[in-house]
Amino acid sequence: MTTPLIAIYGATGHTGRLVAAELHARGQHIVLAGRDATALQAMADELGARAHPAAVDDPASLRELAESATVLINCAGPFSVTGEPVASAAAEAGCHYIDHAVEPHHVKRVFDTLQAPAQRTGATMIPALSFYGGLGDLLAAAVADGMTDVERVTIAYAVTGWRMTTGALNTARQLFAETQRIGFSDGALRVGYVEPRNAVFAFPPPLGPRTMIAPVPFPEAITIPRHVPARHVEAMLTARTFEEEQVFTSEDAGAEARAATDFTVAVQAITDHGGRAGQITGHDLWRAGALASVEGAMRLLGDDGAAKSGVLSAAEVFPAEPFLRELERLGAFTVTL
Repeated sequence: MTTPLIAIYGATGHTGRLVAAELHARGQHIVLAGRDATALQAMADELGARAHPAAVDDPASLRELAESATVLINCAGPFSVTGEPVASAAAEAGCHYIDHAVEPHHVKRVFDTLQAPAQRTGATMIPALSFYGGLGDLLAAAVADGMTDVERVTIAYAVTGWRMTTGALNTARQLFAETQRIGFSDGALRVGYVEPRNAVFAFPPPLGPRTMIAPVPFPEAITIPRHVPARHVEAMLTARTFEEEQVFTSEDAGAEARAATDFTVAVQAITDHGGRAGQITGHDLWRAGALASVEGAMRLLGDDGAAKSGVLSAAEVFPAEPFLRELERLGAFTVTL
């Protein structure tokens, strides 16, 4: 029997290194991929892994990478650049695929264009399985489990101490400049200009009410309506997050500084007759996102990977609360449901 191989694209970036280190610690066979051959080889020598240089404009090398792997985790943002070529290579090769995208247009494009090839080759593809997007999708599924006629799902992120990588900063610039934003209202996906507003979200103590930017262009507007019967889905982020100077001046921050993040992700699912709420709280959003993608990859190596093919949200593939509880066991955060 062939030993499963997990490929990590963007392996030398901050998220890629976290993913690689976690998989290596679990004894998994990994291949490190990206465009910087020298950095990849140095990291491969350190971990006893294999390096596979592959630029996003080299489809043959990307296809070779996908054909060699059972699961491919794409950690290289912005995904508006890397997403389509890497995801397409995985879909055509029948390689399971996970990415850390936050860009809604990329996520929608994967759903719109790769559903048929992934189903044909038997690949399970999960875009946006990371801190932003993926955890909100899973938490919404856990909170709204069994609910019908949900009027509104709100996903509220409270983040302090966030230090962006170069990829995250480039992604943020793109998202801030977008005028054609994807949202979900009145039971349908909508694309167009949305005027951001200030809102107040009442987090449970000790945070309490916080001023929020709403909506923020995160993937939950695309993924959550696939499994929660909601009329409106909206993500929001604490306004204070972007008031902290180091957010935009921390491209060269070290791993220890990046880990100094505090976060709460809260979900409210409201019906005409009441509602439910849940939250996760923790430190180091980068590690939480990396653990989410690793846990997804490990489950795709097992029976979960053979159960469903096509492009799916995280909560469509994995039972949401058990998945979150496993991340809690691993120390990613604390779950309150």
